[in-house]
Amino acid sequence: MHKTISFSLSLMETTILFHLVTIFTILLLANANSEGDALYAFRRGVKDPNNILQSWDPTLVDPCTWFHVTCDIHNRVTKLDLGHAKLFGHLVPELGNLHHLQFLELYRNELVGPIPEELGNLKNLISLGLYHNNLTASIPHTLSNLSNIKFLRLNNNKLTGRIPRELTKLKNLKILDLSNNDLCGTFPTYGSLSKFSQQSFKNNPRVTGPELMGFVRYDDIGGSC
Repeated sequence: MHKTISFSLSLMETTILFHLVTIFTILLLANANSEGDALYAFRRGVKDPNNILQSWDPTLVDPCTWFHVTCDIHNRVTKLDLGHAKLFGHLVPELGNLHHLQFLELYRNELVGPIPEELGNLKNLISLGLYHNNLTASIPHTLSNLSNIKFLRLNNNKLTGRIPRELTKLKNLKILDLSNNDLCGTFPTYGSLSKFSQQSFKNNPRVTGPELMGFVRYDDIGGSC
């Protein structure tokens, strides 16, 4: 009788373990498919004259085998490195679905159009490198949600509008470069932006200078925005 009970418990434990492994595998595959869909949406949004993205096969379950994509030990995408890739096209909102992404490096391409607000969903992002493209429109306020960001480089684009005050919340920011755009108004000088000099904002002809609390209004009445 004792042996029968022991066998039943062992069988039950094995069954539970099997189901847990199955569920974990399904979750990993679902995550891989979701990230693969997001990356392939970007692939469809750009022209790739040098076939840099040739390995990006949407029929593969796991995008971790694609060139220029780095994953962690759990097969979650943590880095997209496509600097100097001569890509032409748009950033797509689906990039905001790469929730484990730490590095998004798309500098020195020919990317056009706005920066998607959805990039503000990338809460694990450490570095956002979009410099030396042809991006337009304003800097999304949602980038202030990137609580882990250390390197934010949007220089040498065609960005317009004001520098969002919300960026002052980015406590981990070490490098900020918004230079060589067409931004306007004043730039905040408090919070996390207090450590950056005017070099971070230079060559924006319509930026009138630092926001001096009580003297220069952020909304720049009379102004150039």
